[in-house]
Amino acid sequence: METATPTLTLGTTDVTVPPLAIGTWAWGDSLFWGYGKEYSEPQLKEAFDAAIASGVNFFDTAEIYGLGNSERFLGQFMKQTEQPVSIASKYMPLPWRFSAQSVHDAITDSLNRLQVEHIALYQVHMPFDFFMGKKTLMEALAAEVKRGRIGAIGVSNYSAQQMREAHGYLAAQGVSLAVNQVRYALINREIETNGILDTARELEVTILAYSPLAQGLLTGKYTPDNADTVTGARKFDPKFSRHGLARLSPIIQKLQQIGDTYDRTPAQVALNWLMAQGNVIPLPGAKNAEQARQNAGAIGWAMTDEEWTQIDLLTRSYR
Repeated sequence: METATPTLTLGTTDVTVPPLAIGTWAWGDSLFWGYGKEYSEPQLKEAFDAAIASGVNFFDTAEIYGLGNSERFLGQFMKQTEQPVSIASKYMPLPWRFSAQSVHDAITDSLNRLQVEHIALYQVHMPFDFFMGKKTLMEALAAEVKRGRIGAIGVSNYSAQQMREAHGYLAAQGVSLAVNQVRYALINREIETNGILDTARELEVTILAYSPLAQGLLTGKYTPDNADTVTGARKFDPKFSRHGLARLSPIIQKLQQIGDTYDRTPAQVALNWLMAQGNVIPLPGAKNAEQARQNAGAIGWAMTDEEWTQIDLLTRSYR
């Protein structure tokens, strides 16, 4: 059945965003993603425009993505649209960043690259403390919320206990923890059993799910018949081997079967399944307009409870 496109509130903050975000790790990154070979700035601009046109105006970036290029591209593209855009960026707690001032300086640098005065969501990229300590880090971020330069605070790759600690330090400052960005997909469901998802629900923290299509495994693009054509790092992942893809086939077939009912792709069904849980925002990447439109096609419709459960049971034991 068709439904109106919803919005979600991040945690208990007043920051509202679409139920799906666009990941921009690949924007300007030539080391891991081959920027400048298979795609370049024009394709990224088309991806940005297509996402905005589809109602997805929430983009996740980080200061280290493309060594700042991802933020710079978003800044350029935002200057060329009159539509509102919500940005999530990330701070990397590197060992030599040992004072609160390093947090403030990093935010200033991100704001300058993005050419904005405010970032909707600012996240700690990794749960490293080093010499600063989590308390100092969280207090510095809370000060930035009060200052008005960031709207909400998130963490990324935090365990249940680390999330609880961060939540406590922020609460002492009168600020809430809004997000934990973690790996979560139909075939990567560790957060359901290691306490992260349960703790997030208890603390009213939104899950921002990165790699929600498991590096493309859930798109149906990779099959046992074309396993020999897999390139890059995927060649070394047993999930992309002929045997691994054969094992995945029943899941892809189920996603295709349900997708056919709604004129949707397996990837759109997989993303929609995550969104249907509530308070989970998938974060697929997009390097061109077609990928951005495909991602947006996961929004605005709902499978039945029975279909959701069928997918749940089929993928629950996948490892």
